[in-house]
Amino acid sequence: MESRNLDLRSVIEQVGKEKNIEKEVLVNALESAMLSAARKNLGPLADLEARYNPDAGEVEVYEFKKIVKEVTNPSLEIAFEAAKKLDADLTEDALGEDLGIKLDSAEFGRIAAQNAKQIIVQKVREAERSLVFEEYKDRKDELVTGVVRRFERGNIVVDLGRSEAIIPTREQVSKENIRAGDRIVAYVLDVLEETRGSQIILSRTHPNLVVKLFEQEVPEIADGIVSIEAASREPGFRTKIAVRSKDGDVDPVGACVGMKGARVQAVVQELKGEKIDIVPFDQDEARFVCNALAPAEITRVLVNEAEHSMKIVVPDDQLSLAIGRRGQNVRLAAELTGWKIDIHSESKAAKDREDAGSSLARIEGLSEIQIQTLYNHGFRKAEDLANADPELLKNLPGMQADHIEAIQNNARSVMQKDKLPIGKQKAKQLVELGMIADQALSLIDLNEEDLKTLDNAFYSDLSDLVLDNAEHIAQITGFSAEKSKKIQDDARSRLGV
Repeated sequence: MESRNLDLRSVIEQVGKEKNIEKEVLVNALESAMLSAARKNLGPLADLEARYNPDAGEVEVYEFKKIVKEVTNPSLEIAFEAAKKLDADLTEDALGEDLGIKLDSAEFGRIAAQNAKQIIVQKVREAERSLVFEEYKDRKDELVTGVVRRFERGNIVVDLGRSEAIIPTREQVSKENIRAGDRIVAYVLDVLEETRGSQIILSRTHPNLVVKLFEQEVPEIADGIVSIEAASREPGFRTKIAVRSKDGDVDPVGACVGMKGARVQAVVQELKGEKIDIVPFDQDEARFVCNALAPAEITRVLVNEAEHSMKIVVPDDQLSLAIGRRGQNVRLAAELTGWKIDIHSESKAAKDREDAGSSLARIEGLSEIQIQTLYNHGFRKAEDLANADPELLKNLPGMQADHIEAIQNNARSVMQKDKLPIGKQKAKQLVELGMIADQALSLIDLNEEDLKTLDNAFYSDLSDLVLDNAEHIAQITGFSAEKSKKIQDDARSRLGV
């Protein structure tokens, strides 16, 4: 590279125009390249400086040496007599000052020039990477259109014009058959600035791809009249979007569907036939869940605020439609609304309601209306009521705050009875059926003192002992755990349970 044979002004202008790189960046790259080449030729100790001369169209390299009478370091010093030959106007007053000596770049040689070329190429690439990052960092979460160029290790390389992007395997739709040369629209997932170059990551699977496509197709969305409140997607199969309107005269679903379905069909076509459900958003969360489960018909909704879940009851013939193929419809609806959704047919719901009613009816102090209210709010058995937050119960319609504690205590009593061992359950059933008559405690092997202790603890007959538990007997009588268990086992044996 001989600078006298090459006008760098044309190089800077041409490269700057082709690569869209600012002049200052190229000038700095050239100065750095020539300085590196000169230093390689003259050694690391030389005091060098490179300056671009726009008038001459070249990079001038200067070596600075201190003017001395006697040279001890040839790399940094020059004798006064030698300096006088370079500048005839020098006087002895210049001793100790630096003299700038312009170097002939032709002296750097072919290897040094090649090194300069490599640095220039490197600087240009760095500038290109920086430009790509600056251009696309603000385009994150937008759509871009490009042409598929090639496939690398499963990734799709897309030409965006002035840069390339990739669609990683994880962001590709398995059902799509994409080939080199195809035009493709993708969602900008991320823009990374890496040492090997800025990397633009695209996605064809992100739900926002569908959202952005609708923003392009529906003017009401672009104008802010209609908004997409939520989206859930199983790429390649089905997407649900929830829309709402700020103008009462504009139907949000109709706006997104378009005349004869033109708008939604344009999005479906871009997604290679993916099915799209457009549902109206509703502030009432139960109604929103019902909308999200469309096209299934909903009979009843039971809300469980504590678990943030809803039990949805549908006609028997609508069950498979509500659930969807492989659970797809209910899964997308749950993701769209943020609620856990449990689908039940009317026949199963009726059976559950009957079982729950039977369980709750055993709790003393509950009216029929209260039982129905508890069932509607997710309470199915005594244990649910016993473990509930009292404040939650007080806020339920028809529940009296001053009765909550008593009702929960009654529920705990029923819960304990439900947890009786098999022998106790059998004894309880026999007692209730009147098949076990009251039998005196004296029928088991106890002394007078033990009988008196049991009587004082309100154990009047053997069935009382059988229906309690050994731990409680020990607690209120003062007997040891072993003795209490033996007394209970003797009572069970005597009653045949």
